[in-house]
Amino acid sequence: MTIKLHLDRAEYDPIERTAKAMGCDVEDVLYAAMDAYMCRLGNLDGFCGPECKRTFRDHDAMRDHVHNTKTGRKANLPIWADTAGGAHNYESFDPEHSHKTKGSAF
Repeated sequence: MTIKLHLDRAEYDPIERTAKAMGCDVEDVLYAAMDAYMCRLGNLDGFCGPECKRTFRDHDAMRDHVHNTKTGRKANLPIWADTAGGAHNYESFDPEHSHKTKGSAF
């Protein structure tokens, strides 16, 4: 089975950099993220550290997070995404040209 995920350039670029830094493919990073999230759903206490437990106290909170992320994605980039458009327009950057932010590890 194949699942397609459509990402903005600003979302794709940090994932691609992460994959290159780890010596794997973009799909591997996405699968690892999905694996970690699904493990948390199955065993919140065993797979979720203190920060995670503050954010995801229970299954209802995690469900709400998924729905809020889906809804928020229509108007906002995630904190790990590169910046794009917006403030960069006055800096003479193309709105489609993304720039690494502090929220991205690589």
